[in-house]
Amino acid sequence: MPTYAVTGATGRLGRLVIAHLLDAGVPAAEIAAVVRSPQKAADLAARGVEIRQADYDDPSTLPGAVAGVRRLLLISGDTPGQRVPQHTAVIEAARLAGVERVVYTSILKADTTTNPLASEHKATEEVLAASGLSYTVLRNGWYTENYTDQLPQYLSSGTILGATGGSKVSAAPRTDYAAAAAAALTRDEDGNAVYELGGTAFTFDELADAVTEVTGTTVVHRDMSTADLASALQNVGLDAGTAGFVAALDHSIAIGELATESDDLGRLIGRPPTGLRDAVRAARA
Repeated sequence: MPTYAVTGATGRLGRLVIAHLLDAGVPAAEIAAVVRSPQKAADLAARGVEIRQADYDDPSTLPGAVAGVRRLLLISGDTPGQRVPQHTAVIEAARLAGVERVVYTSILKADTTTNPLASEHKATEEVLAASGLSYTVLRNGWYTENYTDQLPQYLSSGTILGATGGSKVSAAPRTDYAAAAAAALTRDEDGNAVYELGGTAFTFDELADAVTEVTGTTVVHRDMSTADLASALQNVGLDAGTAGFVAALDHSIAIGELATESDDLGRLIGRPPTGLRDAVRAARA
């Protein structure tokens, strides 16, 4: 019977978590990958990982997915507006199954931030706290990939647009957060735990400098107001709602909500988080 289960296991974060567990020496037979589409998990099955089918939107599939598991990693859903009922169904299934600990991927400063993504994470943390289960909350900061995935646009335009007012963002690559999740899942905790996770903080000016240095193409940061950024994003093809949402995320950076001085990420993974230039180099490669 598997000791650990990872939901969303065929997603980009879930796959990395399972890879980190295997690399750390956890036997494949002790890992269950909880997925919506088992056919997408053939590579995990080939490595000996048990595949369990479940859907956040179908609570009847969840008890079997967590049966016999001691520790569960609940990777947050990707459907805005549906996360709280989805997560609640998983937590209830875990409670009924006698899962010893739930590890949940939340967002940085979930209990205080105005970040437009945070409300569902805060609500999920409250559901966990009320469940009676032992839990670990991983409040993940921004992924460096939020920026490095935009390298083609940066290099084409020579510009990084932002509305951060020179404030910093504590980002780290997805693989660092996955390593932290794997460590938290296998770690013995006394009571409940909340970790604020983020890499070495950088400004958008520093991001532009890193891109310029690594690629040899000059890229500059252009800072503007939130309203002007939303307009600029609409001018390049985003609809008004999406543009406003992206601008609101930059406002969250501007007021310091996506920066942290916590060293929790480095302590969990046992090394310094991956630096910005190394992340850009990896993306460029």
